[in-house]
Parts: sequence; structure tokens; C-alpha cells
Amino acid sequence: MQPKLNNLFRALRVPGFAMLFIMALAACSATAPYRRAEMNLPASYRGAGAQSGQRQAIGEIPYRTFFGDPVLVSLIDTAMVRNHDLQIALKNIDYAQQSLKQARLGFLPSLSLGASGAVNRPSDNSLSASSLQQALGRSYSEDYTLSLGTSWEIDIWSRIRSKKKGALAGYLKTVEAAKAVRTKLAADVASGYYNLRMLDAQLDIARKNLALADTTLGMIRLQYDAGQVTMLAVGQQEAAMQAVLQTVPQIEQEIAVQEHALSILLGSYPGAVLRGRGLASLPVADNLPSGIPAALLQNRPDVREAEMAVMEAHADMASAKAAMYPSLTITAQGGLNSFRSSNWFTTPGSLFGLVQGAILQPIFQRGELKAGYEKSRIRREQAEITFKQSLLKAVGEVSDALVRLDKLREQERAASARVVTLKKAVGNSNMLFRSGMATYLEVISVQTGYLQSELALADIRRQHLTAMAELYRSLGGGWR
Repeated sequence: MQPKLNNLFRALRVPGFAMLFIMALAACSATAPYRRAEMNLPASYRGAGAQSGQRQAIGEIPYRTFFGDPVLVSLIDTAMVRNHDLQIALKNIDYAQQSLKQARLGFLPSLSLGASGAVNRPSDNSLSASSLQQALGRSYSEDYTLSLGTSWEIDIWSRIRSKKKGALAGYLKTVEAAKAVRTKLAADVASGYYNLRMLDAQLDIARKNLALADTTLGMIRLQYDAGQVTMLAVGQQEAAMQAVLQTVPQIEQEIAVQEHALSILLGSYPGAVLRGRGLASLPVADNLPSGIPAALLQNRPDVREAEMAVMEAHADMASAKAAMYPSLTITAQGGLNSFRSSNWFTTPGSLFGLVQGAILQPIFQRGELKAGYEKSRIRREQAEITFKQSLLKAVGEVSDALVRLDKLREQERAASARVVTLKKAVGNSNMLFRSGMATYLEVISVQTGYLQSELALADIRRQHLTAMAELYRSLGGGWR
């Protein structure tokens, strides 16, 4: 850029010391370069294992590798293409890209082409009419101009460069925002799918328990016919069976609602959703590597988006401060001008040219420039606080997910053991009831407990799978 400036200044016959002064100003910047604030991140997450920081964090694993069910992966693939929130985020990227192109063109001079014609007929009693009569032999004048003009502002306080940096940060912010939508979308689809598979399992459990309750009701009726139990036993078992029967349409309703929610995430109208592996066979990984908190600055898109917002605000602040300093603009104009249309394009007689430079220093603008700078500085501070808050929140979400996973593993082990115990108790109670060594109340109580334990185990396993997907999202997984 400096050779171009040298040639321009020579053409304008600018003194050497002035040229050096202006070139020195062109290398200046109104504010210091952006530097990331000190974050003081912890060395590890709360709830992380001893080896979690020494392996690749799961957030760096592509979702097609992380999720073990091919049907779930297919659903996420569909959502990544058809989800409307993601499509809006991608359009935001396109919009920001055009803004970036616009900012990059700020370094180029503007160029304009104009053509004009005018006829001026003054009053016969005016001095202008007398002058025209003497000079041209007529009482009116003509003026025809064809001109090419250019204007170029020299970026002496990095105002234009700051705008370009701000536009670039804004563009990168939209890119990170789209990545954040992808991470959330992958986790939401996985969570919805796991909930759907839990409801499928609970529906199967309810139907099996309905068949078991019906068998028990038949046994109690036989004993009633034999006079071994009263009608109260039959009524209580029928009520217990009806309670199980009531859960079936309730679960079927929840399945339909969950399918509709998943369909909308996939960008489709409500309908049935494909299933893959059953809830019990879905892989649940233990000892997942979480990496270190510092990795969130690169892996987690919403944190990156928040930092891009700080960089954008920093560039806006620099641009606002530069507006308070002098601006240097070079303008040039040339073309054809004639007072007769017949001589308009006659060269070189009709040629004209003008080159000038102007330095403009704002002096009094009612404090608007200073107020604008102060507002941009406050916006920058707000953006930095938001960035710190987003990182703090991200570390908290990872720690929550790690603790939740650890405790859910313990709950699932206990719930599995309870199901095994109650399943044995159901078989034993039926045999004891047939032999008259157990009451019908004990049988009903055991069967009810078995049903509730199986439903609870399915829900805990769903929570376990969902917590794993949440840990994956909180570590920035899903956008790769």
C-alpha cells in the first residue's frame, strides 16, 4: 500500500515531511489489539476421573462415531439437513458473509460516472444577460459535462480496518452459532430418541404385567370358586389389573407426542419415527474422557461465539474511537465539459481535471462521537462479561453431567438388582399363593412393586443415556 501512497503524494506535490507524517498515522491504531481476558480456568472438572484429562475428550469425536445406534445416527443426519432452526442459522452465516464482503471493499476508492446538461436563460434586464450577449452573442448559456470521479479515504487510524475486523468477527460469530445449533440439535434428537425407546420399553413392561395380572386374577377366581378367598380378593385384583390397563393408553399417548416432537426436530410433519436398538441394548459408555476445561475455548461453539462477540465489540470500539480523529480523503475528477453541445466531445479542448486532498477533524458535534465511543466501550465490557459467563456456565454444565452420570450408574445398578429380586418374588408369591401360604394381598403387592421397579429401571436407563448425550453436548460434541 505504501508505494501507491508515495505515487499519490508525488502527484499532489505533498511535502516530504507531511508525507512521512501521514504515512506514520496510517500505521497507527486508535485502540490496542484484542487480547483474551484472563479466565483462570480450573485444571479439571468436578466429578471427572483421574485419567479424563489425559485422553481425547468425547466432544472431539464425530457424532456418527459417538452414538452407537445406526438408526439414531440416521435421524441426526436428517435433522442436520432439514431442521429449520439450523437452516435459519445457516442463512445468518450467508448474511454475515455479505457484510464481510462489504467491509472488505471499504479499502477501495469509490468511483462514479456522471453526465449532465443545463441551459440557463437569465432575465434580459440582468447583468448576466448582458455578459452572455457580449461573450456568446445570445441571451442564454449551455453547459454539458461528462465526468468520472473517484474518492479514497486513507485509513490513517485503522477505522476501516477495524470495521473489517468487526465484520470478520461477526461472520465467525454466526459460524459458531450454527455449530452451537448443531451440537444442541444432535443432543436433542438423541434425548428424544432415548425417551421414545424408554416409552417403548415401558409399554412392553405394562403389557407383560397386564398379562401377569390377568393370570393372577384367574388364579384368585379359581380360589374364590373353591371358597378359599372372598369376593374382596377378586375385586382388589381386578382393580390392580385395571390400574395396569390404564397405563397402556397413557404410555401410547406419550409415545405419539414424543414421535411428533422428534418429527418436528427432523423438519417433518408429525408421524411415526423409526426405531433401532431396544433400550436395554443401547450402549452406555462409562469412564468417558472429558478433557480439560481449557479445551472448551476451542471445542464448545457457544463459548467461541461469545468470544467472537467480544472481538466484534472491540473492533466497533476501535472504529468509534477512530471517528474522533482526523480523516484524510483524496478526491479526483476528470472528463469533458463544453458550453456548446457541438464541442462537447472535442479533445483536448473540452478536457478538464481536478485532484484534491482534504483533512477533516471533527471539533464540535455535541458530544455525539465521544458518547458513541463510550457506548461502544460499554458494549465491549458487556460482551466480555457474557464471554466469561458462558465459559463459567460451560464448565458447570460439564461438571453437572459428570456427577449425574456417576450417580446414575449407581442408581441403575441398584434398580437392576431390585428388578431381579422382585421378579423372583413374583414367582415365589404365585407358588405360595397356590399352596395357601401367601395371601392375595401379598401377591398383588409384589406384582405392583415389580411393575414399578421395571418402569423405574427403564426411566433410570433413559436418564443415563440422556446424561451421556448431555455430557457430549456440553463438551462441544455434535458439530463435527
